[in-house]
Amino acid sequence: MRAVVLHGPQNVRVEEVPDPVLIEEEDAVVRVVAAAVCGSDLWTYRGIAPSAGPARFGHEFVGTVEAVGPAVHTLHVGDFVIAPFNVSCGRCRNCRNGVHTSCDRIAHWGVAGPGEQAMDAGQGEKVRVPLADGTLVPTPGVPSPDQIPSLLALCDVMATGHHAARITRIGPGDTVVVVGDGAVGICAVLASRIAGAERIVVMSRHPARQAIAQDFGATDIVALRGEEGSREVRDRLGGPADVALECVGTDLSLRQAIGTVRPGGRLGCVGLPLGITEFPYPEVFARNLSVTGGSAPARAYLPGLIKEVWSGAVTPGRVFDGAFPLERAADAYAAMDNRRVVKALLQP
Repeated sequence: MRAVVLHGPQNVRVEEVPDPVLIEEEDAVVRVVAAAVCGSDLWTYRGIAPSAGPARFGHEFVGTVEAVGPAVHTLHVGDFVIAPFNVSCGRCRNCRNGVHTSCDRIAHWGVAGPGEQAMDAGQGEKVRVPLADGTLVPTPGVPSPDQIPSLLALCDVMATGHHAARITRIGPGDTVVVVGDGAVGICAVLASRIAGAERIVVMSRHPARQAIAQDFGATDIVALRGEEGSREVRDRLGGPADVALECVGTDLSLRQAIGTVRPGGRLGCVGLPLGITEFPYPEVFARNLSVTGGSAPARAYLPGLIKEVWSGAVTPGRVFDGAFPLERAADAYAAMDNRRVVKALLQP
């Protein structure tokens, strides 16, 4: 079969790799219908995050179950399923508490998984899924083609945006600032609107991203940065925001978020923190900020989010503003790297 292999910075190839087969009794094999390129994939693509050598990539995919092991009980051949961005057992204490990203048997696509077996990744034609019952979530039926982008968004970016709104307890009347206009930030706008926020400010300099954010519920756009940006937020809202959502993961974005939220306000950090070197605890302490964040337990949120997408109440799929055949994966990565698209969808 064909799959994406990253050989180094700016070196994406689509190569022949072995077809996945059932290895463990709890495995399933999924034929991928759609996969995504994530903003976090760009850390390695740009050479910022290290890579030990050629590696399979992709942690967001949806598709159809082609085979299940004898210990799989909740899935059947032919089911359309959504894969969250990590593997989880669904049985350990952390999973039972809804924190699947801290599963005792957690594994990540493209690296060694349970039993040290090599893991497939989502940007390919098929995927072997370990711990399938605890990882995959089936949809109520076979989705229509126009539902697939929104279902794909649930694997990571919409689940993460939802996580940001949920952990900061956004509710009716709140004012919210979203720092980051990538897919996670834009989905955080949507989640904040659904939660009832009165005003939602997005810090963005990119017209195409601003347009999607406004469609998702953003009431204000601020293009300035630093203290100028914080001052503009205060001018727009009549004071600092109740909640700031940090959706990038750099020192600059974290400080921007802290600078826009009121004393006693809430700060939610959901950007992958590969670019954060220091947490400004003295400032957080002095201003009595409530700080929360972390890796979104997408598996816990999927059943509820699927219902919202299936009913048409939520359509986060618009974050996919570029679709590429699998063979053009290098173009998809380059388009995201150059900010020509917000998020790229790959079609095997």
